[in-house]
Amino acid sequence: MNLNYTILIPLIPLAVFLLLGIFNQKIKPAISGYIGVFGLIASGILSFYTAYQYFFIYGKVDGVYQTFVEKTVWMNFTDTLHIDMGVLIDPISVMMLIVVSIVSLMVHIYSRGYMKGDDGYTRFFAYLSLFSFSIYGLVLATNLFQIYIFWELVGVSSYLLIGYYYTKTSAVAAAKKAFIVTRFADLGFLIGILIIGYYTGTYDFETLNNPEGSAILNWASTSFMGLSVITWALILIFMGGAGKSAMFPLHIWLPDAMEGPTPVSALIHAATMVVAGVYLVARLFPMYYFVEDGFALNIVAYVGAFSSLFAAVIAITQTDIKRVLAFSTMSQLGYMMLALGVSGYDGHEGVGYMASMFHLFTHAMFKALLFLGAGSVIHAVHSNYLKDMGGLRKYMPITNITFLIAALAISGIPPFAGFFSKDEILVAAFEHNKLIYYVGVFVAGLTAFYMFRIYFGIFWGKEREYKHTPHESPLSMTFPLMILALLSISTGFIPFSEFVSADKAGFETHLDYPLAAIAISVGLIGIIAAWIFYKKENNLADKFANGFGFLYKWASHKFYFDEIYMFVTKKILFKRVAAPIAWFDKKVVDATMEGIGNKTVVTSNKIKGIQSGKVQDYALYFVSGVVVIALVFIYLWTN
Repeated sequence: MNLNYTILIPLIPLAVFLLLGIFNQKIKPAISGYIGVFGLIASGILSFYTAYQYFFIYGKVDGVYQTFVEKTVWMNFTDTLHIDMGVLIDPISVMMLIVVSIVSLMVHIYSRGYMKGDDGYTRFFAYLSLFSFSIYGLVLATNLFQIYIFWELVGVSSYLLIGYYYTKTSAVAAAKKAFIVTRFADLGFLIGILIIGYYTGTYDFETLNNPEGSAILNWASTSFMGLSVITWALILIFMGGAGKSAMFPLHIWLPDAMEGPTPVSALIHAATMVVAGVYLVARLFPMYYFVEDGFALNIVAYVGAFSSLFAAVIAITQTDIKRVLAFSTMSQLGYMMLALGVSGYDGHEGVGYMASMFHLFTHAMFKALLFLGAGSVIHAVHSNYLKDMGGLRKYMPITNITFLIAALAISGIPPFAGFFSKDEILVAAFEHNKLIYYVGVFVAGLTAFYMFRIYFGIFWGKEREYKHTPHESPLSMTFPLMILALLSISTGFIPFSEFVSADKAGFETHLDYPLAAIAISVGLIGIIAAWIFYKKENNLADKFANGFGFLYKWASHKFYFDEIYMFVTKKILFKRVAAPIAWFDKKVVDATMEGIGNKTVVTSNKIKGIQSGKVQDYALYFVSGVVVIALVFIYLWTN
């Protein structure tokens, strides 16, 4: 399989970024929008061509999908340890190319309408292209160091996009918060990478993931605190993934990231930045599964399960529709992580791995649709809050229908895409860990409830008196909504398990009717409850909120995790740790150096007359010296 052209997939957005960035002031806004869109179309065509060639022409040999790599050595450390740059083509990288291409292209098209008239229009499209380049590079990476390079580029890109409104204080703070929190997580990721390189002698994914290779077979050679060092490395790498995918307790940056423009929220929360953590664990899945009997994988499972429940509970109480969707994203990412955590490896045992990737694929479509639909609503009413919305179905029929489709998809209602992928996750959890299965079912009900809470709140509920009569968004915004709605309906019917599996051999899946019936029933209960509470104006929601008392208050304040982090950083780290260190540095270290310098200056001032430059002074010193020496010799001679 000729892979030479695949390098163009990330390079085209890079070229667009450089073009728009360098000639930002010279290119007309309308032209820059077209350049960005056509750049993504070109990368998308190449991505779909790659997928067709891989899945239907060259990829499968003797029933197993092959891994194709084109790379060149970039930096040499030893004969075996080096950093390569190149492209890796296998089922999950090809699947991610499709996801990124579709969602990024829809966001580019949508942004042409949403950002129209913005002063930084060209700059915005430059940032979008940089983000697309970064995520393309990440999914095509051949080794841990290459993925880390693009991982950090994704972080930089998201910082620029979240803080796009740089004159807005809250946007700047949100961008810094996202950047700093993910940097702490990425420190763990980097340490894990260095440990892997030191003890295995390679960063290469092919070598690391080989079940018969030395990296997996010799995991027990060195241990630390009761665990192998490779297990510690995998836990640290997951720490980086947890930060990027907003897993508990590194989730606090996610809701604040809503300060960026709504298309940015769709791009970050649907298909790109936040799923990078899930993709990272999937990329190293053989190591997670085989090393120390999957100890690190169990951590992935329980962190994912708790994160999904934690975020779903918070989402129920939020009134900003974008924040509801942000916590929904965290919850669904938890679903993907728990699916990886309960997965086996061979054949149908790997249904969790397949389901996680399947849900990543379908979730990208309906979550992008939800965010772009929310942007359409915000564009019409100029507010993010449910209290300012209601009855919009009459004014925005396309947004109403497409948002409903996305809500049904994420709620797991057949025949929408989310039903098929979520059902497989619950099957995997039921077969391997009943506790996680029950958490998953409960979260499915909460998901349906909070999604239809905002759907009824936006499009039904109280009939509002709007200052300016809302209207449907322009075609540039509704066209992506219709495409994503179609994909939210159709992508569930893809025989995903035949293309993506842990062992790359593929397998057939069949609907587990009893478990599917339970999941559908729970979803319908959530929808019916939301119908009762929010379809028409009433005070039931307020009564229940008051009934839960402090629990509701805690959830609405996100369990005060922002306040906890601020207390730890300001009161403990800054005041108790950093302040004494700063005092010691200033009063002891700096004072010592300054004291030495000051004493040197004082001494030099006192003796500088010796070098006055006056001949008579030197003559006086000379004569005085001769006299003194003479007197000394006379004294010694006479005595």
